[in-house]
Amino acid sequence: MKIRVLVGATVVGAVFAAGVAVGQQAGASRREPQFENSEVRVWKSIIMPNQPLALHRHEHGRALIALKTGNIDVVDAKGAAQETYKWEAGKAYWLDADKAGTQHGDMNRGTEPMEVIVVELKNDKPKM
Repeated sequence: MKIRVLVGATVVGAVFAAGVAVGQQAGASRREPQFENSEVRVWKSIIMPNQPLALHRHEHGRALIALKTGNIDVVDAKGAAQETYKWEAGKAYWLDADKAGTQHGDMNRGTEPMEVIVVELKNDKPKM
């Protein structure tokens, strides 16, 4: 009986800890993978106010579909805006591959989370 209680308490504790971890992640800027095959990689980016996505780069061109309206600053490692995009919910946009050797973060300086779906082409040809 003691073993069952101990096992039950351990399982309940693990479920609670997993729930807390998911809850903490839910408030953070993040990418959520949606679909991938040999041609495309698709993810949903959720960019919380004043919580930039980590520095990264895009080796390929990509289509972006805004799920919410808002502005995103493309920032360098110091947080300085290099470019600002204004996206409208329900509209699609094209973004070229990043320049070689560069990295950026995405910063939402608004008051509401920004959400976009990104469809990255794995086999696009670089521009000459």
